[in-house]
Amino acid sequence: MTDGPSPEALRLVNGVIMPGFQGTEPPGWLLDAIDEGLAGVVYFAHNVPDPATAAALSAALYARRGDLIVAADEEGGDVTRIEAATGSSYPGNGALGRVDDPAVTERVARLIGRDLRRAGIGLDLAPDTDVNVDPDNPVIGVRSFGADAALVARHSAAYVTGLQSAGVAACAKHFPGHGDTSVDSHLDLPELDADLGLLRRRDLVPFAAAIEAGTRCLMTGHIRARPFGPAPATLNPEVTRLAREELGFTGVIITDALDMRAVARDPGFGAACVAAVRAGADLLCLGNPAASADESAYATARDALLDALATGRLSERRLAEAGRRARELAHWIGEARATQLPAAQSDLPLSVARAALRVRGDVRLASAPHLVDLRQQVNHASGSRAPHLRRLLTEALPGLTATGVPPGGTVTERAGLALHGAEGRPLVVVVREPHRDPEQEKLLAELVGRRPDAVVVLTGWPHTVPPQVRNLVITYGSGRVNAQAAVERLLGGRTA
Repeated sequence: MTDGPSPEALRLVNGVIMPGFQGTEPPGWLLDAIDEGLAGVVYFAHNVPDPATAAALSAALYARRGDLIVAADEEGGDVTRIEAATGSSYPGNGALGRVDDPAVTERVARLIGRDLRRAGIGLDLAPDTDVNVDPDNPVIGVRSFGADAALVARHSAAYVTGLQSAGVAACAKHFPGHGDTSVDSHLDLPELDADLGLLRRRDLVPFAAAIEAGTRCLMTGHIRARPFGPAPATLNPEVTRLAREELGFTGVIITDALDMRAVARDPGFGAACVAAVRAGADLLCLGNPAASADESAYATARDALLDALATGRLSERRLAEAGRRARELAHWIGEARATQLPAAQSDLPLSVARAALRVRGDVRLASAPHLVDLRQQVNHASGSRAPHLRRLLTEALPGLTATGVPPGGTVTERAGLALHGAEGRPLVVVVREPHRDPEQEKLLAELVGRRPDAVVVLTGWPHTVPPQVRNLVITYGSGRVNAQAAVERLLGGRTA
């Protein structure tokens, strides 16, 4: 029988781990890990179904240990955790980039920080600092401020400033840039096919601006960047060296979720945890565990690091350095939590969403419409794309009917089924970025061909819109506030 790890080794290892967990109350294994030096936790939507639950959960965790890092993805727009049930109250980066007023972006980020502070969350895994230059990017899209490096840079800096002025640490992501990719890293390993010169002129510009603005954290992306060889950025010491030595970043480097297939499949989850720390990561975001796998995911990461430490594949010095940076971040958050909350400004988010709208044609609805939603309803990054537009329209125009498009059959057959019940009624068709899905593009063309009076609501970037679409509303996001602004226009209300 062999002895277990020493308390010192366990604290060294736990000091770099930030797991997810199931439930709205901390499970026993998590409390034990916190007692043994766990660096922090990351919330997902199932942990915090509403802000009050989030605040209660955070209070329970801080009661266990006051210097715990409590993190969440709260980008606004399409990606929210504490408002996942109702949709975000704030426009996301796409809408903010469309309006292009950095002062407004700073104020919106400060309000998001205020809400996070009230929920007991001290680290926001935002802003998304990627330059979204590939129209086929399936996972970034309107989570980015746009496709122009200078625009993304000025808004990334403003977002960092606003968020941190509210006492919440920012985390610019996904370093060195996930925008020029066409693969979802939740599913496979994307390739960033750009030389170092292009990276410096484009992808790194916003990260440099975020660092200059004082971001406390950077998140690495699970992407293979050509200048740095075959290893994904998260597992690549050359990428860490770029951030530290060329860009001068001295804060905490956090991994993207290590349960994502881009790294979890090869080299495997435990091996990826070790490789990430060896490459220079300071905090391991383990990801969103299945209901029965939260403790096992943490145990796998912990045991892999302990074994690497015991066998010399991971040095005590590297773990100590990472842990020191994590504790410095926790100290900053603790001091920030003691500062005064910024004042609320409830009318700003909706005014931004209104200003971001792009409208052409006659989009007014005189009566309850039939609504056809062509979007993929679940996204790995943002979770469920709840039907905020449909709900708000139904409240305003009782009698609305809605459908998706059933699978199977020809485009003509599927369009016919989707239009069942639409005769004599206005038609609204909701899409995201149909150019990325040839089948969806064909369905949209078929629906609009049959109903030229249809109003198309596009919630993503308008890279290409079929020319036969006469009546169009572009929202630059799927959040509740984006939907609210769109519904106003559909009802003939306020203009942008």
